[in-house]
Amino acid sequence: MPRWGIVGTGDISDRVVADLVAGGAEITAVWGRTAERAAEFASRHGIPFSTDDRPSLFDRGDVDMVYIATPAHTHTAITLDAIAAGKHALVEKPIATSAADAEMLFARAARADLFLMEAMWMRFNPLHVEVIDRIAGGELGAVRSVRAAFGTPFHPRPGKKRPEDGGSILRDRGIYPVTLAHWFLGAPDGVQARGVISDGVDLAGRATLENADGAFAQLAWSGVDFLDLSAAISGERGWVALEPMFWAGSDARIHAGSAERIFGSPERVRHPRRGNGYGPMLEAVSAAVGSGLREHPWHDAATTISITRTLDRILADISSAPR
Repeated sequence: MPRWGIVGTGDISDRVVADLVAGGAEITAVWGRTAERAAEFASRHGIPFSTDDRPSLFDRGDVDMVYIATPAHTHTAITLDAIAAGKHALVEKPIATSAADAEMLFARAARADLFLMEAMWMRFNPLHVEVIDRIAGGELGAVRSVRAAFGTPFHPRPGKKRPEDGGSILRDRGIYPVTLAHWFLGAPDGVQARGVISDGVDLAGRATLENADGAFAQLAWSGVDFLDLSAAISGERGWVALEPMFWAGSDARIHAGSAERIFGSPERVRHPRRGNGYGPMLEAVSAAVGSGLREHPWHDAATTISITRTLDRILADISSAPR
């Protein structure tokens, strides 16, 4: 099992580290923007070494793998430093802010013979694993549409006083609906998107992703207001409804089979969340690294790059719309 170093001391790192510890992982070092923040985080989680100097973490012999949870615009540079230091890396989503950067990161990791993955925990959620497997087994027939939204108001916090300070809402929240659509429909042939941009940052948006065969996805995201946080995957023989919060939820209803099952009493599927929900992903990543894999087949380089390319296309369409 790899020994972990943590890069970043924010809320997500708190939750991820708690699940790493619960899974028996060894965490040997943490970096924070200030020595005080890093030391407080280390004390709270029982991590023996803390620093505000990233190279001193990357140079440690007792760090095999790093989890990077810093602002999205820093992911590319920090991941490159980790690769240069010979560390496997799990990077918070989005792994990069462009498909070109994502391609470059995976190419560098491959040349260095290192594991690299975007931390798309949704793919490893047992609920989603079951839904993916059952749809792949033909339970809905051919999938024809996907609907999903992730919209919650921005909450001010230190260093981020307004939505514009949080970076791209599409890449932070809209990435989940887009990823869901990719699972079942693949990369779209056409993209139509509109959104709200303030100070060069997208705050909310909606998109239709279209395939040449007529299949489509209707997606929405927002950092300024609430949207319905459920999702649905529909096919020739029925549909699956993922209950809120669809990207991190425990419950789904499968409307398929008999008329009664479709319209009256859909099958309920439930997988209670364990800890903060990151455990299945962290365990899968640790196992992959321990087995010598350099990508995880459930969320590999090709998948991540394809999704990032769709995010790029959506933002380009939003940015080109008349105002």
